[in-house]
Amino acid sequence: MSFPHFSHHHPTKRVIVQKTARYWRRTCAWILAPVLIGLAGVGMAESSNYAFDLNQWIVNHVPWAALFYMPAGFALIAWISRRFFPGTQGSGIPQTIAVIDDPDHTKKSNLLSIKILFGKIAMLLGGLTIGASIGREGPTVQVGASIMHAFYGYGTLKTAEQRRTLALAGGAAGIAAAFNTPLAGIMFAMEELTKKYVFKAHSSTLLTVILSGLVSIACVGNYTYFGKTDATMTLLGNVPAVLVCGIAGGLIGGLFSRIVQIISVTPPEKVKRVVRSHPVLFAAACGLIVAILGLMTDGLVYGTSYQPTRMTLESDTNVLVWFYGIAKFIATLVSTLSGIPGGLFAPTLSVGAGIGDNIFALFPGLAPHGAVIILVMAAYLSGVTRSPLTSFIITMEMTGSSHMLFSLMTAALLASYVSKFVSPVPLYHALAKNFEYPEPKKSGSAPS
Repeated sequence: MSFPHFSHHHPTKRVIVQKTARYWRRTCAWILAPVLIGLAGVGMAESSNYAFDLNQWIVNHVPWAALFYMPAGFALIAWISRRFFPGTQGSGIPQTIAVIDDPDHTKKSNLLSIKILFGKIAMLLGGLTIGASIGREGPTVQVGASIMHAFYGYGTLKTAEQRRTLALAGGAAGIAAAFNTPLAGIMFAMEELTKKYVFKAHSSTLLTVILSGLVSIACVGNYTYFGKTDATMTLLGNVPAVLVCGIAGGLIGGLFSRIVQIISVTPPEKVKRVVRSHPVLFAAACGLIVAILGLMTDGLVYGTSYQPTRMTLESDTNVLVWFYGIAKFIATLVSTLSGIPGGLFAPTLSVGAGIGDNIFALFPGLAPHGAVIILVMAAYLSGVTRSPLTSFIITMEMTGSSHMLFSLMTAALLASYVSKFVSPVPLYHALAKNFEYPEPKKSGSAPS
């Protein structure tokens, strides 16, 4: 007996394979890439911890050696990044913004690529090993965006808008994977990466952030990077504390942003001759400054300064040397100016903790010690980046301080407003000008 209608009503195996292949080409970027970003974030976190442990071993056994290996290390990393991995310098967030802001559909690999990914990770670990005052969150943003960007041009992902969406989702997922802060990742995408283009909460973008965060949590558990504090305060009951912390964070954060922009984006002619004509020697000088500051603080300013930040956050009184905040500010500033690959978020939060320690010493009755520390951390990060919502959310998630939500939000918003008077242009978008692409010639449409 024959069944003549069977082949018409049931797809053949070949048709099923073809449909599956087409579906996979359309969706693999939003399924496979987030998993890879989450694994990359975990891998960078674990390897960064090993690099920091190695640095601490060196500091504990031969502290004075930093005067020799740090200038040499800064110079070597600066030379390698410029010679073999151009596009890896600095945070990585300005590069990601430059790619997102590029209106052209053409795929470019000078700022986001697999080569950039490996170079960024290698240079970051080298910088943390020698003790540069850098963090891993900016590099994780560039790494995440590079992974997503690698899928551009395949399947139906061939338009400029789709390229922007990929880079945006990858950068946001990088923040989520770096510190187990998924809310901060989403807010970072909305607030920092899309100042030129309206953010559209695509389900694919949100899925990327969520999947990356889930992979990170599955690998290392749900943790708060800087620990927790039991200190609490209400917004209405502690208005003076919010005002003092918000204004101080905004002024000092704006000063940091302004100095970086003056030297890196619009330098005076004399500064340009020194910094741009002799970048390797300039990086060596920056390394020497960090080494001296490290000797003055027993190594507390090296790396992300995770330990002193957690120590002062969980304490009820001052535990750091009085000049720690100033020393960490300078160490982070020169590490940033040196051009070596490395992020700003964790070192910046650590500077905020040091400044908060100073404010508590000056006004001991202002608010509980831990509350002042958290407020200034959020305010200073907001002052540096001019991204208040990202700043208070990432501070809240990294310290488990959701009970201070409204106080943190108010301090961060105030700091961003104050910072605008000191540094009118947001830091990352000013730095993105060093990487921006020229307007494309209007000679055709996007390829199909």
